[in-house]
Amino acid sequence: MTIDPGLPVALAVALLLAVTVVAYVLGRLPRPASPALAMARAVGQLGLAALVITAVLRSLALSVVLLVLMFAVAVVTTTGRVGARRAWPWATAAMLCGLVPVVVVVLATRTVPPTGVALIPVVGIITGNTMNGHTLVCRRAFAALREERGQYEAALALGLTRAQAVEEVVHRRVPEALVPGLDQVRTAGVVTLPGAFIGVLLGGGSPAQAAAAQVLVLVGIMAAQTVTAVVAERLIGRALLLPEDLASSLQP
Repeated sequence: MTIDPGLPVALAVALLLAVTVVAYVLGRLPRPASPALAMARAVGQLGLAALVITAVLRSLALSVVLLVLMFAVAVVTTTGRVGARRAWPWATAAMLCGLVPVVVVVLATRTVPPTGVALIPVVGIITGNTMNGHTLVCRRAFAALREERGQYEAALALGLTRAQAVEEVVHRRVPEALVPGLDQVRTAGVVTLPGAFIGVLLGGGSPAQAAAAQVLVLVGIMAAQTVTAVVAERLIGRALLLPEDLASSLQP
């Protein structure tokens, strides 16, 4: 089964966009034009991505360069989302700590061959979800540090170090950030059929091959997000991965 670009796809996309915009208007949601802008951006980005991926798939070196660029965009995106652009080296470190072991495992076990056509989709999916996990951890942690300043100061007054006081505030928020990823694993095949599964089926693979690919991707995402969250929490505790307002206000 394949989905070819053409009039049927254009019609379906237009109708689905109309449903989205109508829901925005009826729900009185802000910026009802934002879905159309998001779709236009997605079409442009995916079209460009299709051209680039087609050009680099046959070269492992170019595929690695593309993956590095994708990771760099992920770092820029997550640091912008959490308001900590100047802390990008530490966000990079946290995400690499989650991503690199997963890539090493899938290559070392020969689960994924070292080719562009295999690495780009698998590593790309895991990179995107690692970014999402980092964003959720930081947003929840930073919000907690702003909202629960009294608890932080009380911990300092009791003799705790800055890292310990920060941990008292943010530690319970880390599991919350991992819930979406865990739910994705728990409900795979029951509530949802994730992208890797559908992709293998559309590419002509058997259901068993699709299931194996999806399990690999889901567990890789879970591992990468968990390690990234733990490392990010440590870096936040050391006042390295923080937005400017918190970095200046959280004094030991």
